Amino acid sequence: MRKFKNNKINRKVTAFTMMVLVSAAVLLGISCTSKPEVIANPKGYNLNKPVKYNMHINLTEISGIAFRHGKSDSLYAEEDENGNVYYLKLGDKKVSESRFAKSGDYEDIAIDNNYMIILRSDGTLFTFPFNQVRNKEIPGVKKIKDVVPAGEYEGMYADEKTNRLYILCKNCDNDKRKISSGYILQLQSDGTVKPAGGFSIDVKTIEQQLTGKKKGAFRPSALAQNLITNEWYVLSSVNKVLAVTDASWNVKNVYTLNPKLFNQPEGIAFDDHNNLYISNEGDLVTAGNVLKFSYIK
Repeated sequence: MRKFKNNKINRKVTAFTMMVLVSAAVLLGISCTSKPEVIANPKGYNLNKPVKYNMHINLTEISGIAFRHGKSDSLYAEEDENGNVYYLKLGDKKVSESRFAKSGDYEDIAIDNNYMIILRSDGTLFTFPFNQVRNKEIPGVKKIKDVVPAGEYEGMYADEKTNRLYILCKNCDNDKRKISSGYILQLQSDGTVKPAGGFSIDVKTIEQQLTGKKKGAFRPSALAQNLITNEWYVLSSVNKVLAVTDASWNVKNVYTLNPKLFNQPEGIAFDDHNNLYISNEGDLVTAGNVLKFSYIK
């Protein structure tokens, strides 16, 4: 009888001890099994389940991406070293290229109906007729300087309905008040541009949602508009962040991107089925890629 009582007491002690250990583990965030990181998603997308397209070695440092009229049968891209436009069909190994300028730090690409526009990091634009893009050497390129204040620029979006360009500064002197300044340009029929206003994004609001991140956690590297919701999707390669704003640039949600999927997110675009595409620069061991996130209705 005494042995039975002792065993019963031992079982109670063991059970109590296990409860204490499990409770401590929960409080400390310890798990007996390794679970994947849970990342919130914008409505309509699962940022953990992309279709991945590795790029040709010439696009290891892919920056911007664009579709014409949202048609995903041809992707247009540039990289940040050579003055080339690249075009390809996602999934094909073949990539074609056309030269529009000498080497430089080119950061984004946009297509506005009959014109293609390339953004250099200093804010200089290069525009040329879209129908010239498949020439080996592109003639008739316009180089447009001093249309935005001095600074470092990486993001540009073209609205084909209004022929307006939206250019977002990554690092500008007048952004010390925790804002990212943006500039709107009206594209003219001859490929030139005229100022058409401005906008700004409250970086402080974004950084407040990035727990555990250091200052300077958000530096815009690309932007695109979701034409179903009219929301703006703004990427930051720094700290791998996606911010979503409303049509008036008010921050709605901020998402931390999985570093295992997003090596260096530099480009973003939607196709005409509202599928989301994000391009990532590669490195010496990793190919540049484009990730497709299918729209979930």
